Amino acid sequence: MTAARPSTPFHSLDSYIALPRVEGVALSPDGERAILTVATLSSDRTRYERALWEVPANGGGAPRRLTRSAKGESGVAFTASGDALFVSSRPDAEADGEDDVAQLWLLPARGGEARPITRLSGGVSGVAATAVASDTVVIAADLLPGSDSLEDDAAALAERKKRKVKAILHESYPVRYWDHDLGPAESHLLAVELDGLADALPDRAEMPEGASDAGGDGAAADDDAAPTPYPAHLPRPRDLTPKPGRSADTAGQALTPDGRTLFAAVRLPRRGLARYELVSIDVASGERRTILGEEGVQYEFPTISRDGTRLAYLRVPTSTPAGPTDHELWVSDLDGGNSRRIAADWDRWPAEFLFSADGESLIVAADHDGRGPVFRAPLDGGLVVRLVDDRFAYANLSVDAASGDVIALRSSWQAAPHPVRIDARSGEVTELASPAAPPAPVGDMVEVETTAEDGACVRGWLLTPEGASAESPAPLLLWIHGGPLNSWNAWSWRWAPQLAVARGYAVLLPDPALSTGYGLDFIARGWNSWGQKPYTDLMAITDAVEQRPEIDETRTAAMGGSFGGYMANWVAGHTDRFRAIVSHASLWALDQFGGTTDNSAYWMSIFDAEGLDANSPHHAIDDIVTPMLVIHGDRDYRVPIGESLRLWSELNARHAEDDGSTVHRFLFFPDENHWVLKPQHAIVWYETVFAFLGQHVLGEEWARPANVG
Repeated sequence: MTAARPSTPFHSLDSYIALPRVEGVALSPDGERAILTVATLSSDRTRYERALWEVPANGGGAPRRLTRSAKGESGVAFTASGDALFVSSRPDAEADGEDDVAQLWLLPARGGEARPITRLSGGVSGVAATAVASDTVVIAADLLPGSDSLEDDAAALAERKKRKVKAILHESYPVRYWDHDLGPAESHLLAVELDGLADALPDRAEMPEGASDAGGDGAAADDDAAPTPYPAHLPRPRDLTPKPGRSADTAGQALTPDGRTLFAAVRLPRRGLARYELVSIDVASGERRTILGEEGVQYEFPTISRDGTRLAYLRVPTSTPAGPTDHELWVSDLDGGNSRRIAADWDRWPAEFLFSADGESLIVAADHDGRGPVFRAPLDGGLVVRLVDDRFAYANLSVDAASGDVIALRSSWQAAPHPVRIDARSGEVTELASPAAPPAPVGDMVEVETTAEDGACVRGWLLTPEGASAESPAPLLLWIHGGPLNSWNAWSWRWAPQLAVARGYAVLLPDPALSTGYGLDFIARGWNSWGQKPYTDLMAITDAVEQRPEIDETRTAAMGGSFGGYMANWVAGHTDRFRAIVSHASLWALDQFGGTTDNSAYWMSIFDAEGLDANSPHHAIDDIVTPMLVIHGDRDYRVPIGESLRLWSELNARHAEDDGSTVHRFLFFPDENHWVLKPQHAIVWYETVFAFLGQHVLGEEWARPANVG
């Protein structure tokens, strides 16, 4: 009798994409409740819809759904009075038209329906900052550079729409980011005062016939009339960054507790690599003053103590091809005086940080030895203390002002993100209620390590399928992370090794040179030489893992995306040890990539000409003998499609048969970016990868995946 095949969400791609996902958590000012942003698969299974759920912040209880709009909600923050703010393109019943742009909404703490707070023609990008003792809010929103008012902006946007104009005239660099073109609108920071906000009906008594209070299309009764006024019954956003250029593309911002001053890390216009400095902006007058700034240094992620007396920030000297620089934690008075570095001997890079409840330390999340713990960094120069000691990574931190406890999302490669509470004294972790509990993992996860040729310890995680043993060894999949300044320590819905484990593969997730969480010297080992120590580290830990009895060293493959794709290309040109290689969104010709990526100035700052040339995978095209699956999205501006187009062209020019046939494959997504995010595209991605691996690693017949034509 044949044993029943295991049935988990990881054994079925349809079931996997249907898993609900916790994407964010926000803590109420009183510390009593947390709001989760939860994404669920739409009824037609083609997109994810986001809703807000409330859970008790002390553990126990049950989740309660707060929102149910078809458009979904995200970007949750709280006002000082406990009302929840979020961004959504849900319909506004009081607005005319059907503009599909996101606005700021408020959900009262006392209950009742959510209400719109803004009606900006270009929409709202997100909540930039809130105050802990004032209901002043700062939002990010895009406005056209020629607009002098909200009404001007509405009229100009309406005119572009009417004439179907999409042209953009750039006067500075950059021109695009990640997956979208920048401009013509520019990001602004706008203050919105919610004090005394009361329900009111729009006053249409004085409006001319045919006019609208929509404030969204700028239309007037005739061509000679003035643009429609911004709705008077809504708080009028006040521009804190007029004519910003790209300076309001900030590296973080924070409001003082009284809401009177905004601190922001603003981008300075300059040739080459952008520099960020810290400025203070008076919310009432818009007056700006530089607090901290210097050549060759980035100031980022300002945060303010609850008593409003101290400022914490990240100070990052600009890296050069000679080596990486440290990410330094600093604190100062609000005017920048009495500045001092803390945790100077702590060789880790902060990912998130905020003041403790008593203001005497910073609560910090950082990569650390393949994990992402939470730490306490005292302001008095004391030693950094690790609050949690487990295999998880923590993100999305909030501090309860009353208890000092920390609310966060926690995950690992065996547990999807879920909300937890960390006791500030004992470090004990309590899981909070969630409508999207992590699914049970498949297989086992163990920590592995080896010693590199220069004596460095190289470690990683090894996931193995159930039943893998000396009698039944599993094929090995080397999965290389992106970044490269990254670590395999936290769950990713996009990169899901559990899916491969469910199909019988052992998956190796190593952290080679350039990985974060092991100190600056470990990063420096691969600096300006990506094809050297990172490559030999990967081969060394693969050698070590292949010695394990549960691994079949004769059936192996390598894969990766972004930097992992670069590394997959490098591996393909420098060894024939693998049966198959998957290269997603990969860098192929570094000289070409440097001038076409969305931030070429950064790229040029970390490599010199010799490093670019010596570490470009395209030089080894003639040495590739392993079948490759090349994957790319056309909306990828971080690693433009030209990289994979050139790789595919050169693979065919050098290695195709005379009749044009080839063992290689190219999977192309015209409407995806650096990642493949649409649910059905994710299915196609994994089906194609597993079919390719099945053919070359497992010896199965090639089966063309469904829905690719």
